[in-house]
Amino acid sequence: MTDVDGAAPGEEQPPLPLAYVPRLGAGAFHVSDSNRAAVEWLADPARWPGPRTLLIGPPQSGKSHLAALFAAGHHGRIIDDADVLTDGEPLFHAWNAATADAPLLLTARRAPKFWAHSLPDLASRLAATPLVRLDDPDDALMVAVIEKQLADRGLRVMPEVVTYLCSRIERSFAAAADAVARLDTLALAERRDITVPLAREVLEGQLRLAL
Repeated sequence: MTDVDGAAPGEEQPPLPLAYVPRLGAGAFHVSDSNRAAVEWLADPARWPGPRTLLIGPPQSGKSHLAALFAAGHHGRIIDDADVLTDGEPLFHAWNAATADAPLLLTARRAPKFWAHSLPDLASRLAATPLVRLDDPDDALMVAVIEKQLADRGLRVMPEVVTYLCSRIERSFAAAADAVARLDTLALAERRDITVPLAREVLEGQLRLAL
């Protein structure tokens, strides 16, 4: 017999990770050498050759965060994940409708030649559209990304935990997000503080799974 949440009578359920809302304010976006060019370009659409730009970057790199700041600051229209849209008509019409007063920003993981649509007219327009990239994080940005991921989840850790993670995980936004999520889950399940030994367990466990 089990109770309503699936646990046997008297059996304690492990706590579930809480949903969290990432901070998307300007102060929560860390600028470093790996994203500075993109940040500066989006800060001044008046200097663009036309009212459109593409923002390309890997998963978890802050594309949506930066796009939200751009939209708020410049009354721009944003289309996220434009590279996976198989129907190119909305993209085509949005490109044509963009104006200096309502510029268009398209975010994607891949360059336009790899996008899913099949409209030749759209392809030619995208090929002529300025493109800025968010590169993989440098050391300073990697630290900031991990600290933000932890703060977004309401987690406080000693600096040595962040240093330990940065020195041992792949230098990518996705790896940082995955490591923090695993830390949060294990710390909550075992009711432990997030320390270097806990981080070591998470990374060693992940390595064993990879093998």
